[in-house]
Amino acid sequence: MRLLVTRPEPDAEAQAEALAARGHEPVLAPLLTIEFAEDVPLDLKGARALIVTSRNALRAAASHPELSRALRLPLIAVGEATASTAAELGFTVAVTGPGTGAALVELIRRRFSPDAGPLVHLSGETVAFDLKSALAKEGFSLRQSVLYRAVPAPELPEQALSLLRSGRLDGVILMSPRTAAIFTRLVLQNETLTQVARLRCYCLSVAVARGVEPLKARVSVALRPRDEDILALIDSDAASS
Repeated sequence: MRLLVTRPEPDAEAQAEALAARGHEPVLAPLLTIEFAEDVPLDLKGARALIVTSRNALRAAASHPELSRALRLPLIAVGEATASTAAELGFTVAVTGPGTGAALVELIRRRFSPDAGPLVHLSGETVAFDLKSALAKEGFSLRQSVLYRAVPAPELPEQALSLLRSGRLDGVILMSPRTAAIFTRLVLQNETLTQVARLRCYCLSVAVARGVEPLKARVSVALRPRDEDILALIDSDAASS
């Protein structure tokens, strides 16, 4: 299957390699570019634990001058991939969620006390879920250290757009609600709605799938919000076709 890979680098290249190893033909079309922030304090004083909902936040933290202090705190990871990256950097992962920010709230409530100290969310400028408000309802104080921003692509890459217009794509992989919204905007901008209707959108979650509803495309949602579940979904479709 020929598939658009829309996640930002370096994750786009890693996903493309995984697809190629399974016999698929990936077409790189990152719809976000990650830019690390400079001189942003982590605000760790009195903190009880760190929360990380993105591997990009960990990549930014890897070169942060306060990294050694951050490594002393337990870390709450949104999912297995984030937990793995955190462990590689030397963090002690105390909690690993199932892959979404919303699911972390109950896990944090069970494992930590609101009176033990504030939590620090190492995040990007745009977050898919309002973790701060959700945790505040449970009595937690959350600080947010914005370590990067994701800049949307102004256009689809030329190769991707050409393949889309000529009907030579089988699908597109969408890993976040924001990426889905950007893809939808670019499809409408380029008047390729008819061509997209022939594609299958492979979405990491139901929230991601909502972002492509205006396209009226065929949608498949991963059983769990994990990279391997997206790949399994694609393999299953390829085998059945």
